[in-house]
Amino acid sequence: MYLPAHFAVTSPAALTRIVEGHPLGLVVRHDDEGFAADHIPFEYDAGAGDLGCLRGHVARANPLWQRSPTGSAVLVVFQGAQAYISPGWYPSKQEAHRQVPTWNYEVVHVHGRLVIHDDERFLRGLLARLTRRHEAGEKKPWRMGEAAPGFIDDLLGQIVGIEIIIESIVGKAKLSQNKPDRDRLGAAAALEARGEIALARAMRGEAGS
Repeated sequence: MYLPAHFAVTSPAALTRIVEGHPLGLVVRHDDEGFAADHIPFEYDAGAGDLGCLRGHVARANPLWQRSPTGSAVLVVFQGAQAYISPGWYPSKQEAHRQVPTWNYEVVHVHGRLVIHDDERFLRGLLARLTRRHEAGEKKPWRMGEAAPGFIDDLLGQIVGIEIIIESIVGKAKLSQNKPDRDRLGAAAALEARGEIALARAMRGEAGS
């Protein structure tokens, strides 16, 4: 990833915010048939090992866990807030007319090694944690125990757990840091007016660092 120093995200808190706030990761791998990509929602455990790990699951029919065995190198991309930026949102554009459109975004690239977990205990724990997290905002959170007897047992046989031991994690936040403050804040205000609250807050430095 091209990463100018002024766009680099180095804060662990900021990296965690992006990954946990946008947990659907794009897993890119290479096997005997070439490149392949899968979209998988992950649990991020920042405290596991030196750099943390990602945990998720795939359908048993998915070739990922058969063609990419334990130890395989993978790249996982987490796309955070992103939006088009119009030059008309910069106050300086009206004075010098030396601005052009761009695209602002946050992204995290995780490189790591795959570990396959084809066992029920791993899967039950993972599914319980994912469910608790993503159901937390519901008025009546759904729990695995509400499923019909045997239903979860049947589904567990149809999925395989995966874990990615993180070897490097790199973040990029292109948030108009290379613009004068008035232009950056002007663009943030325009984004907020359009409902792009998360990116606007990040551009103002309000989303963690």
